[in-house]
Amino acid sequence: MVNPLLHRFGNLRRRWLYGLMAAVMATGLIVLSPSPSQAQVPRWIELLIRGAQVIQLSNMSERQELDLGRQINQQLLTQQFRLYRNSTVTEYVNRVGQRLVPHSDRPQIPYTFQVVESNQINAFATMGGYVYVTTAILQAMDNEAELAGVLGHEIGHIASRHSVEQLRDRAIAAGAARAAGLDRNTAVALGVELAVNRPNSRRDEYEADERGLNNMIRAGYAPIGIVSFMEKLQQRGGSVPTFLSTHPNSGERATRLRQMVDATAINQGTGLDQTDYRNQIRPLVR
Repeated sequence: MVNPLLHRFGNLRRRWLYGLMAAVMATGLIVLSPSPSQAQVPRWIELLIRGAQVIQLSNMSERQELDLGRQINQQLLTQQFRLYRNSTVTEYVNRVGQRLVPHSDRPQIPYTFQVVESNQINAFATMGGYVYVTTAILQAMDNEAELAGVLGHEIGHIASRHSVEQLRDRAIAAGAARAAGLDRNTAVALGVELAVNRPNSRRDEYEADERGLNNMIRAGYAPIGIVSFMEKLQQRGGSVPTFLSTHPNSGERATRLRQMVDATAINQGTGLDQTDYRNQIRPLVR
């Protein structure tokens, strides 16, 4: 038989917890509403809600990431970049990217590979599986293995959820953690800024390099592709391409990648036919 006192205590405890949860949720609605009542919110309640929102951002679900990435992509293509519309080239880039996806470290999400018009040698990615390459970087490549290496690198950033981590860190540093946790417009704006500025750390670049290398090898591409592309761009002189403008520099990264592959296997695999690659991107060949 259940002790009546224990039963009553359990009911009181549940009522207290439900009451506290309701108060916190109600206060959250007040804080997020642009009304004079905001100033009346107790400081400890505001800090409690802000902490919950930072945790929410730090533990972003995959579904939330995909939804936010879709909105960031829409803003990027509306405000920052214009899609390259030649179907021969765009379908080719997508085929190479989709060949890599099943062999990546995060194959369960949908990936979208897009070509954007730009005379800057660049490639970047944002959360939710969106990868971008510029027309200029395609023109700078000599073969499909180089393209696979660059796409694999960007997939590596997505697999590591670097954009999610950067969004959290940027929001906290800017004092916008509360807005970035729940305000979708602010989160999208920060995501666009991060995609354009590409502030990847040394750790993030090394991690994406390693994931990308392993990805292209598993997909059957010759690993020399990503190594030779970095070395080639480093030797071009002049201004450093945007793709390599973060630390560590491309020379260090190329050396590190070479050391990760058996010298006897670095040229083994597909994607080294220069003529075939040029035929695939013929509309861009000058």
